[in-house]
Amino acid sequence: MATPDDTNPAAGITISHEDHDRRGGFVAERDGLTLGEMDYSRPQANLIIVEHTQVHAEARGTGVGRMLVQAVVEWARREQARVMPLCPYARSVFEKDATIRDVLAS
Repeated sequence: MATPDDTNPAAGITISHEDHDRRGGFVAERDGLTLGEMDYSRPQANLIIVEHTQVHAEARGTGVGRMLVQAVVEWARREQARVMPLCPYARSVFEKDATIRDVLAS
């Protein structure tokens, strides 16, 4: 019998990307419910400014925020763009994880 410690809290979460020219975002969902969002602006083709990350109360502690940051990092790598994390949460993830700093804007 599985206990909560044995289950993966991120299971079934999907991340989608909405890009509207110079603004956009990433959305984390599970079973049609929005669990978190990350908003960005893109003033230049090679610069992504992460402005805000929000994880809804029921999803806190599940890794949703980290998944959103990872999604923007992977997208920036594909786009050969740099990320400027103005959002305090995103900035803290970059400070803690050296493996994603290759896309960090100087």
